[in-house]
Amino acid sequence: METATVVAVVLLGTLTLFQVALAAGAPWGAAAYGGSWPGVLPKGIRINSLVFGVALYPVCILYVLDAGGVSEFTWLPGSRPVVMWALAIFFAVGTFANFASRSKIERLWGPVSLLISVCCVFIALG
Repeated sequence: METATVVAVVLLGTLTLFQVALAAGAPWGAAAYGGSWPGVLPKGIRINSLVFGVALYPVCILYVLDAGGVSEFTWLPGSRPVVMWALAIFFAVGTFANFASRSKIERLWGPVSLLISVCCVFIALG
């Protein structure tokens, strides 16, 4: 389970950095959001990336670390197995979305999402 935790955290960290970079104006729009905005994303979409990069993915990392037994964050609400199953489903859906993207470059995120989902399943199973 520790390996699954480390792999998930590293990949979530990569997603976090990617989303923060998009929010900051990195010209990588072709690799996100269906590739609809090649180059720098429009302001509204950059705000969405900011939310993912500074809130959603970091919170996911905290839950993975806690549920995986690497760190303890007792102040986080919810049942760890339930949260891990929810994350597994969330990233499984993301896997399908990435692989179905019109953007070839965005499809590269498919294996990343799949691996995060599988890691969350292993962590949920304890």
